[in-house]
Amino acid sequence: MLKSLAEKNCYFVYDEKTPSGVIHIGSGRGWIIHDVIAKALRDKGKNARFVLSNDDIDPFDKMNKDLPEEYEKYLGMPFMDMPSPDPNYKTFAEKYFMDCVKKFEEFGIECDIESTGEEYKKGTFNETIRTALDNAEKIKQIYIDLYGADTVGANRFPFNPICENCGRIGTTNVTRWLPEEEMVEYECLPDFVDWARGCGHKGKRSPYNGGGKFPWKVEWAAKWPSKGVIVELAGKDHFTKGGSRTCACRISVDVFKYPPPYPSKGYRTGKGYEFFQIGGKKMSTSKGRGVAFVDITEYAPAQMLRYLLVKSRPHAVVDFDPFGTNDLILLYDRYDRTERIFYNVGIEELNEKEIAMQKRIYELSHVGPIPKKMPTQVAFTHCATVIQIALTEENAIELLKQSEHVPKNATEDELEYVKERLRFAKKWVEKYAPDQYRFQLQSEVPVGIVLDAKQKKALKQISVSLKAKKYKEIQELHDEFYNIARYVDLEPAELFKAAYLVLIKKEKGPQLANFILTIGQEKVAELFEKV
Repeated sequence: MLKSLAEKNCYFVYDEKTPSGVIHIGSGRGWIIHDVIAKALRDKGKNARFVLSNDDIDPFDKMNKDLPEEYEKYLGMPFMDMPSPDPNYKTFAEKYFMDCVKKFEEFGIECDIESTGEEYKKGTFNETIRTALDNAEKIKQIYIDLYGADTVGANRFPFNPICENCGRIGTTNVTRWLPEEEMVEYECLPDFVDWARGCGHKGKRSPYNGGGKFPWKVEWAAKWPSKGVIVELAGKDHFTKGGSRTCACRISVDVFKYPPPYPSKGYRTGKGYEFFQIGGKKMSTSKGRGVAFVDITEYAPAQMLRYLLVKSRPHAVVDFDPFGTNDLILLYDRYDRTERIFYNVGIEELNEKEIAMQKRIYELSHVGPIPKKMPTQVAFTHCATVIQIALTEENAIELLKQSEHVPKNATEDELEYVKERLRFAKKWVEKYAPDQYRFQLQSEVPVGIVLDAKQKKALKQISVSLKAKKYKEIQELHDEFYNIARYVDLEPAELFKAAYLVLIKKEKGPQLANFILTIGQEKVAELFEKV
């Protein structure tokens, strides 16, 4: 039935988010998954669109640490009716939701944005509101079956009116449904919930055209037939046994007579996607914990994060820790490998299935038009090394050209690709990189370092070799270090230690041969000659 509906209308891919505060990167996983599904369907020639709805009519039910105390007076009101803490936005809901939407182009997310509150006002849910109120006892029984007779939904009408006196929606209770008049009688109770106080008003109003909203689990089910949803995933916490998806599927089938969207089938919920964790911590909007979606590009470029989420199976936890780890290096390295496979570089040892999978990952994770020619690749760790040697972006590009990591005739577009990586490498080194990747290049032999006679002899011999021959291959120079170590009867590890102490005043550092060729043979030769 879902397939026939989709072919008749469109493959409607849907997601939604309550703007209760700063929205964290965990929500971004769902947005990218839905975007990828819609793109994949369009690639198959299907009429597919991804719609993301701002659940701005939900009630404000908890103060978060970023808000001034004066916001306590808005508890129980719809987010769309609250003032924004930021003067650049009209409402609370708009601020936190649209902050994220502004980043979508950076992440390559293509979707239509809707307001759930406006959809209520337009009458999109009028038919399902009527159906739900007519079948209130059936919905109550579903709650009883799933959660017991004492649960909230088992004893209430499946609708929350907006109080016409105080504007709250979280404190109202329908006392009677009048189907002939198509009106609900309600009261706004001071003690209905423990997080907001109602005004005590009793009234009667139409539930239609923005007069109120469904409670969450009923609303989820009502959205599917009201909008014609074919695909809607959510985090795995919604898909636990007896969770909100279980309840929504029951209501969708038994009350609205609509097949729940993929990955559900009838009463069977299917599986939700796993969490996106930063350093092992689940993202949470309401608890004010974790990295905000709007801030995540401070720690990793949007395209790298999109790649990370596209290549990860939805049912696998994604744990990314940019703080003092190698995670970002590994992410860049894996992206570069996928990019090379897409352009058929180094695929000889791979089977057809792996090649096809990596090419598809690249297509779905790439932001913007895919270049006809493979971009110039400079390893992220090498960018981090070069930017610390060169200090400026312009000097770094010159060093990369000299070492032939970048073509001397590279176009501006090709150079910009490398410059973006250099910029992020600079930020990473300055703020987040493990200490082993940070250094300061010495212009003179550092005061205070201790070298024995064999170490000094080895460095002077390296100086002679660097002056005598122009090394073009990293491996050739690397082999020369071992030849020199044997010649002076020194353990190779002690040779490398001595070189790093002189170059960066540390016992370890970047791969030495590559490091020296990047700095420049003459410069290193002069320094080693002085030991």
